[in-house]
Amino acid sequence: MTTKILVSRRSIQLLRVLVSGIFLVAGFNHLINIKETAQRIEQASFKGIALFFGEPEWLIILSGIAMLVAGFFFLIGYKTKWAAIVLMAVLIPITLTIQVGQITTLGPLFKNVAIFGGLIFFVMNDTSNLLK
Repeated sequence: MTTKILVSRRSIQLLRVLVSGIFLVAGFNHLINIKETAQRIEQASFKGIALFFGEPEWLIILSGIAMLVAGFFFLIGYKTKWAAIVLMAVLIPITLTIQVGQITTLGPLFKNVAIFGGLIFFVMNDTSNLLK
């Protein structure tokens, strides 16, 4: 049996807009700071995770493009569930590579966990009727 919970339409829209912001900023930063971001990967405790997928510079460019495109779609509410899935797919390896294993980055680690929770909300709930 499914129980319906009433949630403000505006609160869901606001959550979507606020969560998208970090991906738009991060995607842009990835594309303009490729070398600096690659250095962060090289210094990470679990850099092997990123290196498993390929050259850091290409991963940074691809993740930057993915964050910008999916972040924009998420912002405007277009294919929100799929945009959230793409953003989760980008967020997981970034979090595992950069934040996990670095005791000094517990704040950013749990920031990413919270963002992941926000994305899960949109994957698990049909919010497509909010545009009407």
